[in-house]
Amino acid sequence: MKLKVACQLLYESPENVPLILLLRPQNSGGQIVIDEKYELTPNLPTHYYSDVYGNKCQRMISPIGKLEINTWAIVEVENEIEVNFNADFVPVENLPDNTLIYLLSSRYCESDKVSNLAIEITNNLPLGYHQVDAIRQWVKDNIRFEYGQTNSSTSAFEVSQNRVGVCRDFTHLCMALCRSLNIPARMVVGYLHELKPMDLHAWFEAYIGNKWYTFDATQETPKGNRVVLAYGRDASDVAFASEFGEIQLLEMMVSVDVVD
Repeated sequence: MKLKVACQLLYESPENVPLILLLRPQNSGGQIVIDEKYELTPNLPTHYYSDVYGNKCQRMISPIGKLEINTWAIVEVENEIEVNFNADFVPVENLPDNTLIYLLSSRYCESDKVSNLAIEITNNLPLGYHQVDAIRQWVKDNIRFEYGQTNSSTSAFEVSQNRVGVCRDFTHLCMALCRSLNIPARMVVGYLHELKPMDLHAWFEAYIGNKWYTFDATQETPKGNRVVLAYGRDASDVAFASEFGEIQLLEMMVSVDVVD
């Protein structure tokens, strides 16, 4: 399927503020960027670079006053995500070097604090895909999805205790649980077709069976038609905007439409 994804942001600032944005999709993970456009009003010098995770970053300094960012892309994506209960656990000693960072505890994913819960959820299950899917299902069934109950500082352990959150919280908890079982797990942010309410979305991938598989604890069934913007250890690596000064986000609009 071809999707047109778009994000419009309106900022206002009393000072010049350095910004790092992650709003450009990449050609990876089965998706192909066919066309894209990136507009700033006023027009600003922008430096483009790839970070340590391969994400396409945009670096700029905001003007005093208002800054409008309009970005869209047409991306060909997979209609379905792969489900494979035969995907086996990969022993740590056999993992590729670039997956090892996703085994470690991180700012929002304190895997050492949820190991007992992970063992309880996956007790007597075959190692690998069965474990990750059981974690996804447990989080879906036991964490209440509700806005306004968590914030940008809420961690996976806190979510496991309070049992409420939004997509980033569901994702952080799933990743922490996977990592406590020595399964690499990384955060993904991007767009999901027919997400309600429409917004930028977060899910996760786990490395099993010698490849990355997609999981989303906020959805009833496995759903494709996703556009990836960024990968990282947790939300601190994949924020759509990192601001280094006094600046206010006044408006944000996100859309995902099918292209014939």
